Amino acid sequence: MQTGRTLLAATALSLAVPAYAQDSRIDALERQLAAQQQRIDQLETLVTKQADLLQQVTAPVPTPMAALATPTLSAPVAGSTPLASPQLAAATPAPDGAFRIPGIDVSGDMRVRQEWNFVDGRDRSRTAVRARVRASYAVSDKFSVGTQIATGDPDDPNSTDVTLGNFVDDFTVSLDQAWIRYHSGGLTAYAGKFPQIFQRTDMLWDGDVSPQGVAAAYSAGLGSGAKLDARGIYFVIDEAAVARDSDMLGGQLALSSPLGSDFKAGITGSYYHYRLGSVVGSDAGDFRGNLLSAGRYLSDFHLIEGIGTLGWTGPSERWPIAFTADYVRNLGAAVSGDTAFNLELAAGRAAKPGDFRIAYNFSEVEVDSVLAAFSHDNIDLSTNYRLHGLGLSYVPASNLQLDLLWYHYRPLDAVYAGSLQPSDWLDRIRLAFMVSF
Repeated sequence: MQTGRTLLAATALSLAVPAYAQDSRIDALERQLAAQQQRIDQLETLVTKQADLLQQVTAPVPTPMAALATPTLSAPVAGSTPLASPQLAAATPAPDGAFRIPGIDVSGDMRVRQEWNFVDGRDRSRTAVRARVRASYAVSDKFSVGTQIATGDPDDPNSTDVTLGNFVDDFTVSLDQAWIRYHSGGLTAYAGKFPQIFQRTDMLWDGDVSPQGVAAAYSAGLGSGAKLDARGIYFVIDEAAVARDSDMLGGQLALSSPLGSDFKAGITGSYYHYRLGSVVGSDAGDFRGNLLSAGRYLSDFHLIEGIGTLGWTGPSERWPIAFTADYVRNLGAAVSGDTAFNLELAAGRAAKPGDFRIAYNFSEVEVDSVLAAFSHDNIDLSTNYRLHGLGLSYVPASNLQLDLLWYHYRPLDAVYAGSLQPSDWLDRIRLAFMVSF
């Protein structure tokens, strides 16, 4: 009997040990699940906080319309632009709150233009579109980087326009600028492909040309409102693996000074020394109107330029009067056609809503007086022309501008007129609407 009770107790004990071990494993699993749930709750809280922070960073901030206004530029009149200090920054500062990444400035513009050409037997009209977006980023208080993308043929350095047609083919867009800029006090230096640094008119430098290489500009005040600017450039034009590279060394000095309370005068002297050893990277658009010999330029291009300006603000703030004279001579020309000049008289401004500006200019440009690859393309003739131009600009509202331009021109020298009749005057009319931001 005693033996039976002993066996029964042993059996019960053997069954109780596994049950106790199973309860211990369950308790351990429950503790693990509780710890995992606590970590999940912590992760969910962290994700919620990050989502709230991201929403705060990317949420648009209401900006007053007045803060969106950016200055508008006067339109070129028949091969000339109103003389102004060059844009040493490629991007207009963005309105406060429009972009939430500190140090980045973004700007751009879009223009739609209708053009009518009147030539005996081949009148033509066309619509052209131009779009540009530029941005710069301040890496530090002295260094910035910038870029610009633009429509247009990437092989054409002096035009970003695209003619509508070709059965609705998409536009070609390319990287038009990419640069590093250093700025300290009165010194600004560029490396890469950068905005034009020289004071200029379109007769010598088209507004779409972006030089590439290195450049520097220094500005210093001389007292009593007078200012001296000095600029220099090493311009890489065509790099060659075996032949000598094509490049340009250029320099400019500009002095401006008030002549009284209402008058201001300026004088600018420039020298551009082109060394065109390689033309491998050129095409027909780069040679344009200059004379050729055996597939190369006939002339060298050692250009000396003088620009004089006189401004009067007497009539009213909205109707200043400005006179500009630009003279160029090519000291390396192989022919007698080595001289060019442009005269312009303008009244008014195109900066604020309601502004009007009217301008007239007269130009004579001989066949090898300027390097046609980088001069204006406002008319069919890049050199060897006599031209009258009339332009009217109107600013209907902030960031909007209307331009009406009329070019009346003919070949200057019958020897280089080609298929055109030297005595026949040609006409081109342009109506343009531009939106900027």
